[in-house]
Amino acid sequence: MAEKAAPPTPQRKSFTAQVGSMGANFWVCNLIEAFERLAFFGVTAIRSLYMKNVLLLKGGARGTILGTWALIQCLVPMVSGGYTDTYGYRISMYVAFLINIIGYSLMANASSFSSMFMAACLVGLGTAIFKPPVQGSVAKSLDESNSGLGFGIFYWIVNIGGALAPMLASALRGNDQNPTWHYAFYASAIFTAINFLPSTFLFREPKIDPAAREKSPFQVFASTILVLWRDRKMFSFLLIISGFWFMFMQLWDLLPIAIDEWVDTRDVGAIIGSWGGWWQTNFLDSTGGAKAELLINIDAIAIILFVVPLSAFFSRFPMMVALLLGMVISTAGFVGAGVYSSGMMVSLAIFVFAVGEMICSPKFTEYIGMSAPPDKKALYMGYSNIPFAVGWAGGNFLSQPLYGSLSARDRFAKRYLIDELKTPEAEINALEAIAKKLPKGTKSDVPLLEAINDKLATAGNANAYRGTNAGDKRYAATAVLWKAYHPWKIWIVLGAVGMASIIGMVLFHRSSKKSKPESVEA
Repeated sequence: MAEKAAPPTPQRKSFTAQVGSMGANFWVCNLIEAFERLAFFGVTAIRSLYMKNVLLLKGGARGTILGTWALIQCLVPMVSGGYTDTYGYRISMYVAFLINIIGYSLMANASSFSSMFMAACLVGLGTAIFKPPVQGSVAKSLDESNSGLGFGIFYWIVNIGGALAPMLASALRGNDQNPTWHYAFYASAIFTAINFLPSTFLFREPKIDPAAREKSPFQVFASTILVLWRDRKMFSFLLIISGFWFMFMQLWDLLPIAIDEWVDTRDVGAIIGSWGGWWQTNFLDSTGGAKAELLINIDAIAIILFVVPLSAFFSRFPMMVALLLGMVISTAGFVGAGVYSSGMMVSLAIFVFAVGEMICSPKFTEYIGMSAPPDKKALYMGYSNIPFAVGWAGGNFLSQPLYGSLSARDRFAKRYLIDELKTPEAEINALEAIAKKLPKGTKSDVPLLEAINDKLATAGNANAYRGTNAGDKRYAATAVLWKAYHPWKIWIVLGAVGMASIIGMVLFHRSSKKSKPESVEA
């Protein structure tokens, strides 16, 4: 029997030709996604800090909210993508915008676990409905000759919103002396409302199969699940990479808390403060340290600067090779960001993480989009959320409580006072009572930290700060706890999960090449 010929390789276009062949709808979708990311990342940049410092929620409660949010946001697109392909892209966007506006507004007025939980569920649902029509429209605008660059540009433009949002949210939320957190959430609602304009007047509805409209909602749901179950290769790919997203997403959900508690960001704050009073007022905390969300924002800024040239460079690489390389680099940066207590070193590690993300995230989206049949682009882009559902939700359900056990500073502060400094229980209770009276947004373990430093200073410990500066006392006590209890261990655990996923992806790639040479990488 004659050997089956490999499919012809598409002729590579120049950069200019690729950009010119993407179509108007591609750029409209980029604009819509940029505003949605401006709203979404403004909230995600501060939500963990908001729940910890304002709503005073512990790790288990935060994990429940964030994990449920992730499940809704990532599982619903598996079904909503099918409805988008059946009933229309624009109507899906309208529904998403309305739900998100309500969710962000409710979040601005949250005062308890239940109200924050409800707001998170609404935002998760709205974002879930929004993703398939936009990403599906982008996939329909591209082909094999321009998909690598196209998804890189898409990733670049949407990260403009992702980079501006944390800075805006940081300024809007105020500081310890003047907390105004609700402004940041209302701003997200406004940015979401703006998206009604381009989606109404500029967006062109992709062609819908008339026969698909004859399906009932139940038939759409059943066919959506059946298509994925029959595509075993895609199903396996999505499950394997879920472990990587388990680790990956904690850069935004867990690392801000770790930076807020353990990292001395005054070295970064000194640079920001030298830019002028406005920067110092909006982006530094009361101790002169850079706010945690600004360090996380290095990721988005790096993407804006470098993702397009990197995407153009890696467009000549097989998709899976580039994906694996990016996963390795991101894992190294992720672990590095958690094992250092210096603001500058954490910033450098976040930049390394961003380099890996710039390589692997667009390739992940490209792999899904180019593997999808032409009439099921939105459906398959909905499937791309499965790894986020498994990884992001599982990461929050497990890592937030795990952080409380392995890395929470207030837990270690009480332990140090009792075990090392022999502090009476009545004195600790008095310190915790003082903490409850502090303004919302102030770190609740500050009285414990100052007590540790004062006791060490009295005992003549060289690590204690003997001045009157409260901020220096907190940082000195934090450094003592860092050396005593090694709170960075949780990042080794999370990094090991990411590495296991990388090994699984290598095995998947080798198996795919043996079983089907004419793969999507051709």
